[in-house]
Amino acid sequence: RLPVPKLEDTITRYLNAQKPLLNDDQFRKTEELAHAFEKGIGRELHEQLVAQDNQNKHTSYITGPWFDMYLKAREPVVLNFNAFMSFNPDPKPEYNDQLTRATNMTVSAVRFMKTFRAGYLEPEVFHLNPEKSDTEIFKKIIRFVPSSVSWFGAYMVNAYPLDMSQYFRLFNSTRVPKPNKDELYTDEKAKHLLVLRNGNFYVFDVIDRDGNMLKPSEIQAHLKHILSDNSPAPAFPLGYLSSENRDTWALLRKNLLENGNEEALKKVDSAMFCLSLDDFPIKDYVHLSHTMLHGDAANRWYDKSFNLIITKDGTAGVNFEHSWGDGVAVLRFQNEVFKDSTNTPAISPQSQPASVDSSRAVQKLDFKLNDALKAGITKAKQRFDATVESLSLNIIQFQEGGKELLKQKKVSPDAVAQLAFQMAFLRQYGQTVATYESCSTAAFKHGRTETIRPATVHTKRCSEAFVKELSKHSTEELQKLIVECSKYHGRLTKEAAMGQGFDRHLFSLRFLALSKGLPLPDFYQDQAYARLNHNILSTSTLVSPAVQLGGFGPVVADGFGVGYQVHDDWMGFNVSSYPSRDGKEFLQCTYKALEDIFNVLKGKKIGS
Repeated sequence: RLPVPKLEDTITRYLNAQKPLLNDDQFRKTEELAHAFEKGIGRELHEQLVAQDNQNKHTSYITGPWFDMYLKAREPVVLNFNAFMSFNPDPKPEYNDQLTRATNMTVSAVRFMKTFRAGYLEPEVFHLNPEKSDTEIFKKIIRFVPSSVSWFGAYMVNAYPLDMSQYFRLFNSTRVPKPNKDELYTDEKAKHLLVLRNGNFYVFDVIDRDGNMLKPSEIQAHLKHILSDNSPAPAFPLGYLSSENRDTWALLRKNLLENGNEEALKKVDSAMFCLSLDDFPIKDYVHLSHTMLHGDAANRWYDKSFNLIITKDGTAGVNFEHSWGDGVAVLRFQNEVFKDSTNTPAISPQSQPASVDSSRAVQKLDFKLNDALKAGITKAKQRFDATVESLSLNIIQFQEGGKELLKQKKVSPDAVAQLAFQMAFLRQYGQTVATYESCSTAAFKHGRTETIRPATVHTKRCSEAFVKELSKHSTEELQKLIVECSKYHGRLTKEAAMGQGFDRHLFSLRFLALSKGLPLPDFYQDQAYARLNHNILSTSTLVSPAVQLGGFGPVVADGFGVGYQVHDDWMGFNVSSYPSRDGKEFLQCTYKALEDIFNVLKGKKIGS
């Protein structure tokens, strides 16, 4: 179970995170408020939270508040919450044909779903010592241990089973807009796939009456039928509605339902997933990022648990809605689909589609729109286009080293990437700001995420040494500062993964106070608390053989959304921003910071 941290630990960790962001006077005030909270109302709330947690052993203390936070948010899901991960190309170039890849990936996705629902999907396990635990013999032994104690057997060899309670929402699920708070809807009985092309909506069954998957050649025939349909794009594409403010969209949806679209909307909501087929090839990485992060809203349904997007040249990616689950569930899905569709593809480029009557099997959905709905779509399009117009995405690759060299030098690769962001922001804007790094707590029942706070007194000291006072420090001193950052970052990461951060705990105490109708404690009204939660640098990392790159929008208007990957001998960065911040310059500063760090670790003297 996810532990509720001790209140005194949470307050200490919170103050440690505030220290680099505040001057002495501000810090003293924040410290006073924090200690008063710890002794007073905070203690009462904490005891109530612990009592509540003990009564709800089937779940975790964060589950309720976290779903609530996502589902009550009224901002559009696109760019604010939805993230993307794009697949690597199929290693066999001829298999990247759009129809071939769409068929193979759809088949693999259905296989994954059927395996999961039948209870045969291999458990998700984090192996700290894979030589001992990620072996056939261990799997054979653990299989016969009763499940009530099998997790303990896994712990003995440093293997940690991860929570998979989110997985059922991967399929046949959607987020339904409602006034004030959305709802998650899942219909596991539905057998059809939703396909979007050129703003038109199509559905066809991928599972037959007996629960078996359609033959791959039939799925291929139906997708070929959709790809060769030359119906014009709708004048009022419905997809734009899923990009709207949630309250606005809730009202428009009510109108849609009252206007005779109930059947069609049910098909959209209950579909296994949304396959979006785009009619253009990808130009470069930036174009790829724009396409997968937002694309053309006419050809997306952002409320579905995920959209599998495949462009004209077979480039594929997943855009996923975030309230139902986190990156770990989506990543497992992508890893399995990539492996299955490339190792054992269902069809080849030479395969002939089945001779079936696709015009009968494939239903094109028709939506009845009144003037209010047409006006709503037009307005949604204008708003969406303006937002996308103001979004910048910048990408850079650092080819001078990666994980291997850093591990040789005994420093954490993630700590070095995070230190580079701190140095870059200091060089560009002259300050240290609230920084967020996401960390999964899936090692616990119904765990979600915890925040690592990478801006520390150590990164601030090190960044200032590199950026402002280079001439004052020897190479050895700079090396020491880097190592200090790495050690402390390693500790923060370990604490977060073990459910010992402070963000979710404080968030839950605040949620509890508000749900009990109590006045908001002074601690939460501190400007410093608000500033710490205004995450100007929002960062997230992943590395997988299936994923080419990932990204997300900034979480605040004056922020950066930083997706990054640290590979064996290179690093990749994908940064989103709005006009008040310059993402291109931020990446140039990040590149310089990495060059400086690597040179210092190699014992070279660096010039300013």
